[in-house]
Amino acid sequence: MRLTLWMTLCLTSLLAACSSESTTRPAASALTGLKLQTVTSTLSTPVFLTAPLGEANHLFIVEQGGTIKILDRTTGAELGTFLTLIGITRGGERGLLGLAFDPAYNSNGRFYVYYTDADGAITIARFLVSSTNPNVADPASQTILVSIPHPTFANHNGGMVAFGPDGCLYAGVGDGGSGGDPNNHAQNLTSRLGKLLRIDPSTGAACTNGGVNPFLLTGGDHLVWSYGLRNPWRFSFDRNDLYIGDVGQNAREEINVSAGPNAGKGLNYGWRLMEGSACFNPTTNCQTGTLTLPIVEYTHDNGACSAIGGYVYRGQAAPAIQGTYFYADFCAGFVRSFRLNNGSVIERTEWPLLAAPSISSFGQDGLGELYLTTLSGTVFRILPN
Repeated sequence: MRLTLWMTLCLTSLLAACSSESTTRPAASALTGLKLQTVTSTLSTPVFLTAPLGEANHLFIVEQGGTIKILDRTTGAELGTFLTLIGITRGGERGLLGLAFDPAYNSNGRFYVYYTDADGAITIARFLVSSTNPNVADPASQTILVSIPHPTFANHNGGMVAFGPDGCLYAGVGDGGSGGDPNNHAQNLTSRLGKLLRIDPSTGAACTNGGVNPFLLTGGDHLVWSYGLRNPWRFSFDRNDLYIGDVGQNAREEINVSAGPNAGKGLNYGWRLMEGSACFNPTTNCQTGTLTLPIVEYTHDNGACSAIGGYVYRGQAAPAIQGTYFYADFCAGFVRSFRLNNGSVIERTEWPLLAAPSISSFGQDGLGELYLTTLSGTVFRILPN
């Protein structure tokens, strides 16, 4: 219920063995090495930031209420509204939640959004940019690719869409809500809830680039790529590797990493059998042998509550952190990082100067630089200090 808690409160008032949080300490370089630069503080509930690959001039900001704003990348000035969605469900964990530009956006004008429709169904749709104005989308171009009916519970909708290295569109879908996954959606391979889906961006069917989806021929849903997820609010690809920040229940938050190619294919990340590395349902003897455990987890000590998955840094502004993965926690406000070396976690670091309240997401611009968005309306750029 953690993601429900933080979004409801804020909106109503406006692989391998686990690595524990006990080894994370602020490194000397972290005290001064990176800083936050305010890009803008005038947005309405921003939950994501992205841009087409190679885009050097613009930032695209997803506002949960249903709009996508365009900002000048250098000055932060608002240049207009790229898209406004109508007929969606807003509030709590619902609304416009994700955006991905086609890798060939500059030639085909396609982009993809993730939202909850008027009935609360999780919806993944394709749009086209206007043929006459590159700063405006064509609202009449919407093609719904995937619609997933959501149970009566309003929480755990997931919200991320992103292109993988195989050219397929991936979507992270929550388990259907309430607490404890009462209907066991995440372990049910015929359900699309609690899953990572792999989608053909042209048709909405199962993507077949590089091979078929793992459960296509064995009775599972044809879109399911990975399962056993609770609420994968944000995930990302770094080259062929897949990083997932999965929001926990009452005790643990987790980061899962799967190495490519075909990262994540057929993997069971454990929920609701496990919460992180601990048995959940059943509370003992949960048979972990076939499960993929988180590579990093942390407890809810010191006010932590909801993992915000981020990105591996591949920009140019801060070459010293190339290859470093960043993540955050919504309630505790910390930003932490690690690197992988042959599947092992190294260089675990906490970055005090990057801490911020109500972090809703990391973002990555068209040049690979990193940003933070907060529910209070601010976008920060992460820079060397």
